[in-house]
Amino acid sequence: MNQAKLWYNGPGAGWKQGLPIGNGRIGAVIYGGASQETWSMTELTYWSGKPERIPGSGKGKAGLEEMRAAFFNGDYNEGDRLAKQHLQPKKQNFGTNLSVCDVELRFGPEGEELKRELCLESAIATVSYKSEGSSFIRETFATHADGIVVSRIKGEQQGGISFSISVKGRTGHFSAIATNDDTIAFYGQATEEMHSDGSCGVFCRGQVKIVAEGGTIQSSGSEIIVTDADEATVYFAIHTDYRQTDDEWMTRSTKQIAAAIAKGYTRLKADHIADYSALYARVSLDLGDTDHAKLPTDERMRRLQNGQQDDPGLIVLFFQYGRYLTIAGSRADSPLPLHLQGVWNDGEANRMAWSCDYHLDINTQMNYYPTEISNLAECHVPLMNYIERLSASGRHAAQDFYGCEGWVAHVFSNAWGFAAPGWETGWGLNVTGGLWIAMHLKEHYEYGLDQSFLTKQAYPVMKEAASFFLDYMTVHPSNGWLVTGPSNSPENSFYTNNRSEGPQQLSMGSTMDQVLVRDLFSFCLEAAGLLDTDLELQEKLRAAIALLPPLQIGKNGQLQEWLEDYEEAQPEHRHLAHLFALYPGNQVTPRGTPELSAAAEQTLIRRMTDELEDIEFTAVLFATGFSRLFDGDRALRHINHLVGELCFDNLLTYSKAGVAGAETNIFVIDGNYGGTAAVADILLQSHAGEIHLLPALPAAWASGSFNGLRAKGNAEVGVSWEAGILTGATIHAYSAVPLIIRYGDRTATIACEAGQTYVLDASLHLIDREATAK
Repeated sequence: MNQAKLWYNGPGAGWKQGLPIGNGRIGAVIYGGASQETWSMTELTYWSGKPERIPGSGKGKAGLEEMRAAFFNGDYNEGDRLAKQHLQPKKQNFGTNLSVCDVELRFGPEGEELKRELCLESAIATVSYKSEGSSFIRETFATHADGIVVSRIKGEQQGGISFSISVKGRTGHFSAIATNDDTIAFYGQATEEMHSDGSCGVFCRGQVKIVAEGGTIQSSGSEIIVTDADEATVYFAIHTDYRQTDDEWMTRSTKQIAAAIAKGYTRLKADHIADYSALYARVSLDLGDTDHAKLPTDERMRRLQNGQQDDPGLIVLFFQYGRYLTIAGSRADSPLPLHLQGVWNDGEANRMAWSCDYHLDINTQMNYYPTEISNLAECHVPLMNYIERLSASGRHAAQDFYGCEGWVAHVFSNAWGFAAPGWETGWGLNVTGGLWIAMHLKEHYEYGLDQSFLTKQAYPVMKEAASFFLDYMTVHPSNGWLVTGPSNSPENSFYTNNRSEGPQQLSMGSTMDQVLVRDLFSFCLEAAGLLDTDLELQEKLRAAIALLPPLQIGKNGQLQEWLEDYEEAQPEHRHLAHLFALYPGNQVTPRGTPELSAAAEQTLIRRMTDELEDIEFTAVLFATGFSRLFDGDRALRHINHLVGELCFDNLLTYSKAGVAGAETNIFVIDGNYGGTAAVADILLQSHAGEIHLLPALPAAWASGSFNGLRAKGNAEVGVSWEAGILTGATIHAYSAVPLIIRYGDRTATIACEAGQTYVLDASLHLIDREATAK
């Protein structure tokens, strides 16, 4: 059976059929077949552009007062004009992550019985086939343990391996040359002219080296030719000068490959699997056995597309694939977090108005939705470090554009921590974009309860964000509420009472802003109390929280997206930013706020029009929204739609052509990560002070089990169920905190001790307690 494998019985015609591997810095998508193979190579720091301080208009708070006066007086067009004048910088050298190169391998004639597979348990991509009566196998992996990509090519007969290999650059400033018979050295600079001036960008140096047993190796120009070898191993290494202070990076690839060759392939592979499986093996999920795992992955996807929803194993595969992609793309020592395409890049986003960057109005956040619950907290660390650096550049943005203390960032960012508004206020003036991404500091702390992390990283960064909003926000003259603005509800638009003015995007006090600010102030108040610090700030926060607007229900029964009950200009819009209050936040819950929950449900239902902008992250927003409303059947419907309708054959998610200017179905990885989080949320929720078991179990998942999912309060959870009913649960506690366990209407409170495992029966009665195995 192939429960933990993506596999295909034919060649991968192109990138969208390729299999992704990665080590948290280097990414590769491998496609082709028996006669040829291409590795599309990427590196997380290979960015065009450069660090720049973007100047503001210099009017600061005085400019804000002018804009706000216009909005408060109902003159939205004048407010928009002033915002463009004061808060709309020109695009400069923002840059984008770029593909580095293609490694091209050419073999002999076409083979038979071709099988391509990606094993999620070992993180190894394999191609096997027969040719001229002999069997061949190629296995390739990106090892985090040794920092390189390795591939071994073998046949069952001695002298049966012959191939050529070359390196082709994906950017204009790139060269590759064979430095001796077994090595290709390459050099490049990440330059392009869509998102920067074509002259600035990170430099890279790398190397491809071949080691063969038997046969001959010779070079011809920039190509290496292997003839009649018994087997061959290919080593690929790359490094860049990103944030480097000396020239040591220029020789790092050579040293890594030399060390890998000295270690030998067998040890490299064993160390890779051990390093990877230490993370991957933490979580198991079983939703019932079927025979469909015997089918190739693309055939299983076609079945789902055709309405055959009897393959829960495909959802398990998608879930574990998301965890695999997290480990492959984001490790504790990764120099940058996951971008729009993770650590991979097909080049599509870079050739149009999109950018392969850090979108801060859903995409980057969604990339990290599954890390904590799916027991990959270490993979969250690169984002924590990036947010801290972003806050540093965000201090300049707060001063330059608003004349405020603290820090702010907006709709997107880059490798150097760009924090200014985007170059069009309609989508670029998302004043809580930085705050939204900073909420991951709160999430990371609530799951792990790491006091050192809270003291040294989470609280200082969040405190400075709170300082900005305390300084920046203003009291609404009509109702006395403390509001943000001018800002937008990400990328959405509305009509005022004067519809003749046309669609508007900027307003005061959007719901998204208020939800995030309330969570920020509440977290900082709680953390300051826990750390016994900043008494004056605590008083300011209490006073500010009391003035924040409440969540409101509009005339159509929906959760209002704006402070006023505006009419949506695009009822089919892809963004649902204000539902952060439902997921991943918890200001709206079915038990705590039933009326607001009904309004959130109405928002979801109203958005599902025939004209819906149907893209990967919207499917996730529906799935997680219905999961939080305990409607598992609806949540699963949207997960099935994501997997069956919004994935390429390699199970990577995409945004449909035509949405937000996409010229083709374009790979965006947040659907993979968000879909993984949605599956987990159906099975386990931990918010609003409770660990909720099977909160939204769909009828299609009648029996099953999971183990190793993580809950807030530093606990791991295992659950089993039959015929839709809980049969038992285990709670592995890693901190001495009380935990409330819920199943349906039943609750139990456990006064946990660190290092203890608590076994519960179907009625949540404690039936056993033992030391947690490490």
